[in-house]
Amino acid sequence: MEKKYPVITISRAYAAYGRTIAAALSKELGLPYYDKDFVHETAARSGYSEEDIEREGEDMSRSSQLMNSFLNNAVRYASSYDGIFKAQREVVLQLAKEPCIIVGRCADHILREEGVDSFNIYLYADLEHRIARAAEIEQDPNADIKKIAVKKDTQRRIYYKQYTGKEMGDTENYDVSLNVGKIGVENCVKILCELIRAQQ
Repeated sequence: MEKKYPVITISRAYAAYGRTIAAALSKELGLPYYDKDFVHETAARSGYSEEDIEREGEDMSRSSQLMNSFLNNAVRYASSYDGIFKAQREVVLQLAKEPCIIVGRCADHILREEGVDSFNIYLYADLEHRIARAAEIEQDPNADIKKIAVKKDTQRRIYYKQYTGKEMGDTENYDVSLNVGKIGVENCVKILCELIRAQQ
């Protein structure tokens, strides 16, 4: 009998190997994974440019959060953040019609709200490990890596809170949370494969 996996969601701290682990799980389990693919599909559904979605699709500063909340109280106003989130929500629900792996985009919360069976993962590591990883993926050699990591973390947490009402990283939101810095990428993949296969 063919294996039927739940939809797998991966929430992650910045530079905690989310995409790397998603790709490894995809290979091991034979499931498609979606991360950057969201940009093109969300652009098609929302009317916003891919540049806007790259910038606002999962990050929100404190000032943007305040402005977003303030303006949304105005008559007939909808912020770009809200428009993009609505489109991303539609994409998540469309993708979740078949087993797959979805990285970020508040997918765990969206699927939980809709009663879709999912296995929700949170990946994290201490700042030292994430700075080392960020240095590998950051394209600007002169960038202040620590500043970028702290800023990205803050923006992701604000965004998650804005659209879920919950705290990113709170263990109650996930089926499993793993410290990638301590456990290592390969071991995390092995652990997750074993746990996911046990969901059959």
